[in-house]
Amino acid sequence: MTTRVDRNLYPELQRYGATDISACFNCGVCTAICPLSVDGASFPRRMSRYAQLGMREKLLSSPELWSCYGCSECTDSCPTQADPASFMAAARRYAVASYDRTHLAHYLATSKVFALVFVTALVGLLAAFMYSVHKPVDGSTLAFFDFVPSDAIHNMGIAVMAIMGAAALIGLLEMVRRVLRGPATGAAKATVRKTADAAWNAAAVESLAQTRFRQDCADATETRPWYSQRWFIHFATMWGFLGLLGATMLDYGLELAGLKATGTPVPIWYPVRVLGTLAGAALIYGTTVLIVRRLRRSDRSSLHSTTSDWTFLSMLWIAGVTGFILELGLYLPSAPSWGYPMFLVHVAVAMALVLLVPFGKFAHVLYRPVALFAIRLRG
Repeated sequence: MTTRVDRNLYPELQRYGATDISACFNCGVCTAICPLSVDGASFPRRMSRYAQLGMREKLLSSPELWSCYGCSECTDSCPTQADPASFMAAARRYAVASYDRTHLAHYLATSKVFALVFVTALVGLLAAFMYSVHKPVDGSTLAFFDFVPSDAIHNMGIAVMAIMGAAALIGLLEMVRRVLRGPATGAAKATVRKTADAAWNAAAVESLAQTRFRQDCADATETRPWYSQRWFIHFATMWGFLGLLGATMLDYGLELAGLKATGTPVPIWYPVRVLGTLAGAALIYGTTVLIVRRLRRSDRSSLHSTTSDWTFLSMLWIAGVTGFILELGLYLPSAPSWGYPMFLVHVAVAMALVLLVPFGKFAHVLYRPVALFAIRLRG
């Protein structure tokens, strides 16, 4: 099979934050040290080689691109300081942009000015729309869904989910198309049992439980307690966001079932409120630690931060903190003056986060499980 060589591939990857990997001479130390490179696989060395040789299609069709958890052991061990870990992160940003037909992911990843202006404008437009349909309130208590009708927020949420879902589906189909077109790795014929096993390991074991991140990618020199180790911080951030999403959906379900009036507070011991509170605390804790470590550059995995990293973490943190403050405001004896403006910010940021899932750093929640499934299925 003929392979097209593209000399522009490496310069393009540099625009996405790839460090100078021209120093890499394919020695294989990164593969030898990587805890995820097993059964003779040449990951992550193969990815660097694809970039050096301009093999664009092979790079984009490799599901191994999404195996990396960014532990940076390869970078620490690289004898030429080629920094393969940063290259892998840049290659994933490049892949996300390549799967996206709107080119929005490309501009968000390569232009700091565009990313700042676009995200700010998106949040502002969402907040402005809600304010345009707001209604007067008496001000004695916080009644968010009297201030902005619940139908308006629900319809906006449905529109955001529809746009995000369509973009995510297009990206996933493009990724699957490229992976299926890529070279096979000698996998046995897939069976129902093998397919189910691959799906379970990709979705439950690796993506949700993060077993390999916690065990295989553990730093042998790590002296921090478990609650400040990299795997737990990532775990808390991920499950904090998923928990808040689940609590929101459950709360909406209770309203649809007529078990709860729209927008009314419930006692703190209610299961939905407990879930939301714990998830919010986990999200704020995880994002705060990640932001502080990136500011201090105290982790080897946080030495190189991009606009995508900061945008994603900042929006997560703002959504978590404003949500917690609003929850406290509901239980105050009188309505605080900042309640409704903060409500607009909170909902707008949360909606923008969901809308940007297929276009930024959060896209790995879509692509990683599918890639891990393909790797497991192919053997």
